[in-house]
Order: sequence, then C-alpha cells, then structure tokens
Amino acid sequence: MVVVLAATAAVTAGVVTSSRNRQAFAEAAPLSSFTPIERVAPNVKAPPVRRGGSTGIATVDCGTNRNRKFSPDNPVAQPGVRNGAQHVHDFVGNLSISADSTDESLAASDTTCRNGDRSSYFWPVVRIDRQANRQTNPIGANADSLKAAGPGEVKCPTVRDKLPAVPAPAAAEVNRNLALLDQQLTEANQRLVTSRGEGGPNFANNAILGPLRSKRVATLDRIAIAIGRQGTRPTGLVSLAECDLSYDGAHANHGGGTVAGGSSGNEVTPTVSCPSVRDRLPAVPARATAEVNRNLALLDQQIAEANQRLVTSRDQGGPNFIDNAILGPLRSKRVATLDRIAIAIGRQGTRPTGLTELAPCTVNNSPNPEPSPSASTGGELPGAQGPNLEIAGNVGTIVRPASVKIEYRGNPTSKVVAMPRFLRALTGESKPTSRGPANARASWTCAGFADRLTDQYPICPAGSQVMRVHDFPSCWDGQNIDSANHRAHIQFPDRATGACPAGTVAVPQLRISIGYDIPVQVQQRGQYQLDSFPEENHNPTSDHNDFLNVNSTRQMAKIVSCVNSGRRCR
Repeated sequence: MVVVLAATAAVTAGVVTSSRNRQAFAEAAPLSSFTPIERVAPNVKAPPVRRGGSTGIATVDCGTNRNRKFSPDNPVAQPGVRNGAQHVHDFVGNLSISADSTDESLAASDTTCRNGDRSSYFWPVVRIDRQANRQTNPIGANADSLKAAGPGEVKCPTVRDKLPAVPAPAAAEVNRNLALLDQQLTEANQRLVTSRGEGGPNFANNAILGPLRSKRVATLDRIAIAIGRQGTRPTGLVSLAECDLSYDGAHANHGGGTVAGGSSGNEVTPTVSCPSVRDRLPAVPARATAEVNRNLALLDQQIAEANQRLVTSRDQGGPNFIDNAILGPLRSKRVATLDRIAIAIGRQGTRPTGLTELAPCTVNNSPNPEPSPSASTGGELPGAQGPNLEIAGNVGTIVRPASVKIEYRGNPTSKVVAMPRFLRALTGESKPTSRGPANARASWTCAGFADRLTDQYPICPAGSQVMRVHDFPSCWDGQNIDSANHRAHIQFPDRATGACPAGTVAVPQLRISIGYDIPVQVQQRGQYQLDSFPEENHNPTSDHNDFLNVNSTRQMAKIVSCVNSGRRCR
C-alpha cells in the first residue's frame, strides 16, 4: 500500500490546483484528506442493549434520486433562502420541497418513498473532478479567495414574507419588531467589518452570529405574542432565527462550464419563483384573518404542486412546456386566490388593489431563466450553473448514489416514542472551519468495513463501495419541532450507553447509509470529493445530512411499533 500511495502522490501533484492559481480557481481536496480504509482502526461499537431497550429496525425505500431532484436549497438550516447551501444536495422523498416550503405544502406533496412517507431526506452530492481544463474553466471561490475578498456579509432569513395575516390591532407592534430585526442585522454587519482580523476562525460565529441569533429569538417571540393576542399565535418562527455568513459577492460570477467527460445529465431541478404576498398585504381586519390565512396557505400549496410537477414532468414537451403546462395554470389559480383575499379584506374594511399583479411566476434554474419577479425572498445567492451544476467552487461530474438505505432504529436503554410531524433534524457540521468541529461526526467508510468510520475520504478495496453513514440525533425535548440553532430541540444519546440526556425522550433513530461506485483509480488519485461551502475546500469533515419528518401519524406509529417490538420491517 505504501507503494501505491507514493505513486498516487506523484500523479496528484499534477492535478491539484497550484498555489498561484488558488485565488482564481477552485481548490481540490488535498491528498492528505484521503486514507485507505484498512489503515482505520475499528472504532464503531454499539452500546449494549439493556432490559427495556428497543432493537427493531424499520427500513424505508425512497430510491436513490433517479428523478434528479438536485438543489442548492437547504430548507432545514436555511429556510427561505434560495441557493442558501452554496452547494448542491441530493433529495429523496418529498417531491415539492424547496427553500420556501411550508408544513402544509409538504404534507400535500407526493413522494419517492414506496410506503408513502412524505419526509424529505437530503445530503451534499459527491463529485468526480479530474481537474481537466481547469485553466479554461474558472469557477470562483475557495477559502483563500474568500479571505482576500473581504469579511463577507451576514444574511438572515426574511420574516415579513413568512408571517400569517397580521391583525390590524397588532400591526404597529409587529412592524416595530420587524424594524428591530433589520436594525440587528445592520449592526451585525457593521461589527463584521469593524472587527475584521480579530479573534480566530470561530470569532464571527461566537462574537457576532451567536449574539445575533439570541436577539432574533427574543424579537421573533414578541412578534408571535403580538399576533397571538388577536388570534392564533404563529408557530415555527424560531426556524428563522439562525443567520449565516455569505460570500456570494466573491463568487457571484463563477462559470458553469463543462468539465472533462461532458454533460453529466444531472441538470438542476427548476423551482417556481413567485412574488411574495404576505408582506404586500395591509393590516388585516381581525374578522378576516382566518379566511385570508386559508388562502395564503392555498397559494403555498399551489407553488408546491407546481414544483412537484417540474420534477415529475422532466424531459416532457417542447421549449414552451413549462410556460404552457405549469406556469400558465399556476397564474390562473393565483389570480383567483388573490382575488378571494382582496374580497375577504374588503368585506371588513378597504379592499386592497393590485394584488393580482403578484400572480405571474417564473422558474429558477430553467434552461432560459428570466429575472425573478420576487423582491421579498430571504436573499437569493448564486445558483448552480451548467450541465454539471457547478456552484461556488464545487465542480466536476456528480456521482449518483448506487444505494441509499434509510432506517429508523431503536434505543438500547428504552422504548421509543413517535417523532412529531414536521420535526427538523440535522447531523454533522457543514462548517467545521468557521463554527468549529464540535458537531462534526465521522461518516465515511467502505462497504464491508462497517466496524470503522473515518473523517477522511476512504480509499476502498476493489469491488467495495465508498460509503457515507449518517446517524441522526434521537433524543427529543418532547415539545419543539425546531430550535434557533436547529439542534437544541433534539440531541444525540450518550455514545457509550445510548441513554438520552435528562429531560429528553428517545424517538426512532434515523440512519441514512449512502453507497457510491467510484473507480479505484479515482479514489487513489484523490479525485472525488464532497460538495461543501466554499470556505471548507471540500473538507471531508464537513459531511452532513438533513431530515424533515413528514411521516403521517399512522406511518410513524407503525415505525414505533416495529422498533419497540424488535422486528425488522419494510
């Protein structure tokens, strides 16, 4: 094996981007990020099952993304921010999910899962990048170019276009707190500029983003209370508390040219882009809020149905198919729904005018995109471009998963209870460089080596698949479906005992295992890598996975029964 690695180093020296080009070109993961799996000592040891533990496994078949639902959205960690991940995800399960999805639209969606599970499971894609034609294919940012470009910018999900109808008596208080959210964001960006050069790599996260999140949590809670005094208190606003650093200015003009091997056939899934309506409404008379909210939810559902149709109708029709078969009918539905909203408000007060001007929609990531009519998104970052979906330093041909296994497993110390519907969960750390490695988890291995996991890219024996194994947290706080940092509401059990922390209860533990057929030579040359945020430079430690539970109550009950009775179920 030493001989193989020595030869590999010589080859790789010719394909990894040289230091003089790092400012202009994406940087490949270094060869030091790869390791033969045989050199990883066995390190996976399951906690012993105690009396009262649960040992069953419920397996769900949701396919391997053969329908090509790729997107740089992250509806769990960056809700409302289009292209917010700055890297591309594989999606299986829910067909309509996007950055702008609502619980209601997710529940109405179709799914790729054979048992009807409408949950969404998604993870960063893996690419093969042979570095060919790199000199003629500039693609923008990496860690070095980001540092040189400036301090970046703090961006947060917008709140105005996520609120329900605001009752007139609450409007003044809600508007004051919306203005306060804007002020907090401005102050955070000022601090980002004035503190440049202070602290270490985690300074921005600890000194700026952390305090900003706490302020936003309090402000969002005041908004919910103000609306709740006049009617139904909105839920889920805490999902909008987390902000992030954006370097979109550093890679806004990255190219999307084809790399060696030509088109991968992976064309990015288009998504519908419609003008927001919620933030265009006047204060709504209290008696009209229920009807207005029903129609706002219907608008969300109509968009979700159109997004689903974009997935299921791929490769159908001619160049005008999307306009004629999807956008045209959607516009007609929106006209009728917007008119009902205006009538409902008009019955109790002054009827708003001009709402039907918000009816036309376009699509993002279409072959011939038009400017989006929406000015009220959570901030739209540069999207994936070209036949290989290149984005923000992530280049090469996407490798389709050869296998995806989704399992719900038990807890060694107790029975499990049902996950709440619409629970959000994530595992791993997408930004170990800037946030620190506390949440990072080793996830890489090879088929046949289940007793070991590594935080490096594995080099597998011939005939063995490259594997990613993602275990999710499974100790729920019993109340919340999300939290400000998307982690506090559901935690990991103790590594040694499997017991859940005090104050939490065990829910079925989700494990997603993904296998790839990657040529051995590609592995040995260090030519496959994970999509990542630009500043991570494809760090294998940045591997992560996201989940949004849309199992029905009945389906989740079946999973719990299977797990608690010690069975193997499909």
